[in-house]
Amino acid sequence: MSSSIDSLLAAIAQRIGAAHVLTAPEDMAPYLREERGLYQGKTPAVLRPGSTQEVAFIVQACAAAGIAVVPQGGNTGLVGGQVPFGEVLLSLQRLDRIRQVDPIDMTMTVEAGCILDKLHEAAEAAGCLFPLHIASQGSCRIGGNLASNAGGTAVLRYGNAKDLVLGLEVVLADGRVWNGMKRLRKNNAGYDLKHLFLGTEGTLGIITAAVLKLFPQPAQRATAFLAVPDPAAALALLKRLRGEAGDALTTFELMAAFGVETVLNHMPGTVRPFRDRYDWYVLAEFSAPTRAFDLAALMEESLGTAMEAGEVVDAVIAASQAQAAALWRLREDMSEAQKHEGGSIKHDVSVPVSRVPEFLARALPAVEALLPGLRPCPFGHVGDGNIHFNLSQPVGMDKAAFLAMWEAFNRVVHDIVVEMDGSIAAEHGIGILKREELAHYADAVGLDLMHRLKRALDPAGLLNPGKVIHL
Repeated sequence: MSSSIDSLLAAIAQRIGAAHVLTAPEDMAPYLREERGLYQGKTPAVLRPGSTQEVAFIVQACAAAGIAVVPQGGNTGLVGGQVPFGEVLLSLQRLDRIRQVDPIDMTMTVEAGCILDKLHEAAEAAGCLFPLHIASQGSCRIGGNLASNAGGTAVLRYGNAKDLVLGLEVVLADGRVWNGMKRLRKNNAGYDLKHLFLGTEGTLGIITAAVLKLFPQPAQRATAFLAVPDPAAALALLKRLRGEAGDALTTFELMAAFGVETVLNHMPGTVRPFRDRYDWYVLAEFSAPTRAFDLAALMEESLGTAMEAGEVVDAVIAASQAQAAALWRLREDMSEAQKHEGGSIKHDVSVPVSRVPEFLARALPAVEALLPGLRPCPFGHVGDGNIHFNLSQPVGMDKAAFLAMWEAFNRVVHDIVVEMDGSIAAEHGIGILKREELAHYADAVGLDLMHRLKRALDPAGLLNPGKVIHL
């Protein structure tokens, strides 16, 4: 095996350059440390191709040698899908070119290694908007976003990552390149093959480039931070704002008091929005591409009516972009702030929007009964039914002992989610963290179809093996 790897790496080095074949432990370390610290990767080499053709060469060479490959973007994944466990790691970070921005077609053609924030900047420079916004956008890369079907804070208005894609370029398991880079809004010529690769975490093919949808840049925004009596009131408020603002309602995020207080306690520069502390909060944002009407006035009027109806008990509307950014920090810094409270067991789940209050009413007492003193930190994209049901360890409890209860908490939370016709993986994917959970809960016919697809597109099981499903 060692000689086989050595000869393989030598051939790859000759093609992509020796500087881009990393084998020293100190050089590989940043690619092997997973975001949450749950997994430590292991690989004989990190390969850094600079083009689609070089990716195809590597995959073909590895396939011929029977060597498995794990693709990786920005290494920001939260379910271990980007972590190698002895396989060759293929980093797409050097595929970072924006090939074209077309404000007439309203498309942007990009390579998989582009950092998400750079795509925001390129779209804005062309007077357009690329609406995928997630907490890690300063370091995550679009290939990983598409491979995991990332969600984020604007799904309510624009959809998930897969809804923002018109075309893909993909390297298949045998090294062939599928060119599906159409910029068409209508294309019914056969199967829509891009959906085989969006959200499948590099297990069926490696995304190397994409054609993305652009939208008109908002001409105005209105941002509000609200205190609400409970999740049921938040749901009533969501219905009201949707009815009065329509598609102008871009964001609707629900947060429990513990999460907001954690941000205020641990993140420097954050500002308390209200004098009083409340149990539940909502961050809502309106946006519109024209100035045909006053968005701030619409928000103020809508919230005034909501307060009269008892759906809102306190409110602050940002009077400037800086104030809006300060309010957003209370939501965006939550995952980072929670690290300061010890161990955290995280669940990325979704239920029908109408059942979010019911889910919280059932799940919160259930997990607290399993471990008294537990500090739940639920928050998330209530407008699309996605709740990050995070659990902070009891004060003083041993962190390792707490994290050892992850599977027990999974069973409590996921049983409730599945009973409510929800999903155990809303926007982070399956990876390795939830692989056994998928096998436990998935429809038997659906799981069989997944296995058939894997065997059809990757018969030797060399693309990101062990992730999502077992062969």
